[in-house]
Amino acid sequence: MAEEHVAPPVRRGLGGWLLIAMPYIWLLIFFLAPFLIVFKISLSQVAIAIPPYVPTFDLSEGWQAFADGLSELSLENYVWLTEDALYWRSYLSSVTIAAVSTFLTLLIGYPIAYAMARAPQALRPTLLMLVILPFWTSFLIRVYAWIGILKNEGLLNQLLLSLGLIDEPLVILNTNIAVYIGIVYSYLPFLVLPLYASLERLDGSLLEAAEDLGCPPWKAFWKITVPLSLPGIIAGCFLVFIPAVGEFVIPDLLGGSNTLMIGKTLWVEFFNNRDWPVSSAVAVILLLILVIPIVLFQNQQQKMSEKEG
Repeated sequence: MAEEHVAPPVRRGLGGWLLIAMPYIWLLIFFLAPFLIVFKISLSQVAIAIPPYVPTFDLSEGWQAFADGLSELSLENYVWLTEDALYWRSYLSSVTIAAVSTFLTLLIGYPIAYAMARAPQALRPTLLMLVILPFWTSFLIRVYAWIGILKNEGLLNQLLLSLGLIDEPLVILNTNIAVYIGIVYSYLPFLVLPLYASLERLDGSLLEAAEDLGCPPWKAFWKITVPLSLPGIIAGCFLVFIPAVGEFVIPDLLGGSNTLMIGKTLWVEFFNNRDWPVSSAVAVILLLILVIPIVLFQNQQQKMSEKEG
């Protein structure tokens, strides 16, 4: 019986270990460390000082002072968030608006990505550039442009009035409809690009085989194209939903006073009320709302891939 050949263990030098460690170092410096600072502030109390909270830690005062400061931290700000209806209504409204906006973006973005993937090869780079083109203009300027389009005497109402489709201007600006329009327009490329990448890699022979077997085009689309493009759909929806939940500029400029989103509430707490501890608690809860579903989804995907393997 021939002896099995066992591959020698791979030895990594300092450069290899450094290459592996770089993503973790990046997350440590730019995610975990700032999160811990914000989390510590969320456990503090507001104060008329610079910075506007207590306690503040100074290691030059000794470890005893550091321990005394730790004992002053409490969960009072998180309890306050559960007692004030403004905050949980802001979270609920933000998630609802972001979910509806993501769904509308998917309805608009999927046909665009599908048409790009089915376009002639020579035309695809041009179509891809047209999708990316809005990024060449400032995000703030693009949102301001929608004010000129959606206001009562704006371009949209003037066009509808001139065509005789309406008798009086539509009230769109300062409503949730304007917020949906702004989010869908602003984040549409984030959904189209990953979806286009999935659809472009789709094996066309599968659709040809389905057609040869007598499968109607619409059924082949739902049975083959949509399932195979599911990774792009999920990635694009995450790229739209996550920033839309914490969006501040669009609801502030296009939404009305009744448009309640957590980004706007966070801005008011931080800059108007100068309540850093409560605003930090709001930010921590928002991060958990976004991170926990992503982690659970990734674990589920990993288990499914392990079963398939």
